Amino acid sequence: MTSLDMARRRVPGVSVLINMISLRVRQLIAGHRPFIKQDNPNDDIENIAIQEIAEGKIVAEIDFTKSQTNKNV
Repeated sequence: MTSLDMARRRVPGVSVLINMISLRVRQLIAGHRPFIKQDNPNDDIENIAIQEIAEGKIVAEIDFTKSQTNKNV
C-alpha cells in the first residue's frame, strides 16, 4: 500500500486531503521541518507531506459550527 493510499484512508474527503497536502507543502517550502525522518533525502516535498499525513503526524480539524450558523440564516 502506498503512502497516498494510506493518507486517503486517514482523510476520506479528497478535497480535505488536497487542502492538507497543499498547506503542508507551503509550510515545508517556508522552512518548517518535516515531522518524519526522510527515507530518501531526494524526496519531493509533496511526498513528505503525503507521508506525514499517512503516518498520522498531521490531522485535519474541521469546524462544523460555521456551516451550522450559515444554515440558520
